Formats: sequence, structure tokens, C-alpha cells
Amino acid sequence: MKARIRERFKFDAAHAVVINGEPEEIHGHTFRLEVVVEGELREGYIIDFLELRKIVESVIANLRHKNLNKFFENPTTENIALWIAQKVEEKLPPTIKLQKIVLWEGDENGVEFEF
Repeated sequence: MKARIRERFKFDAAHAVVINGEPEEIHGHTFRLEVVVEGELREGYIIDFLELRKIVESVIANLRHKNLNKFFENPTTENIALWIAQKVEEKLPPTIKLQKIVLWEGDENGVEFEF
């Protein structure tokens, strides 16, 4: 039987998104992240919550309290979320699939990807 688990995270970072060829002023956000993984239920669980948390924390540690323009050509919420998704997928055990990622830029703006 397949099942899903989710974990939530927060990190602070700054960026200046390029819109219509013009960069915004650099500003910061508290980003909120939700990661949902899917897998077979084995021995009563899919993946230990602590193992998933360790994987995701190791990825977002690269972004925490950073200027995201140093990592991304255009650090939109979409580009950041896709980068996080790629890095998390690379670290997941082969039996676990990244199912969804949601990244909020502050409290009102966010993006969601399902895989």
C-alpha cells in the first residue's frame, strides 16, 4: 500500500527577482516549505520523519540566510522550489518518491509542484 508523509520547514533568505528585464530591490522573506514524499508502507512507516527532515534540512541549509541571487540567475519562488526538489530527490532512498513540494514566499505568495 502506498502512503504519503509530509514535513514543513522555514528558512530566511534574500533575493531580487528580475521582472520584465528589471531586477527588484533586494529584500528578504521567511520562506515556508512543505515536502511530501510517497512510498510503500513497510513495517508501519514509509520513511522515518527524522530521516526525511535531515535530508531536506541538508538541502535548505545552502539557502538559509543567503542572498539567493548568488545561487540562481533569477531567484523566483518557482526556480527555488524546483532546485530544492531536485536536490531532495537526489538524496531520497530509491524506494521513496518526491510527490509534491510547496514553497511559500512569506505568508501570501507561493508555488506548488506535483511530481
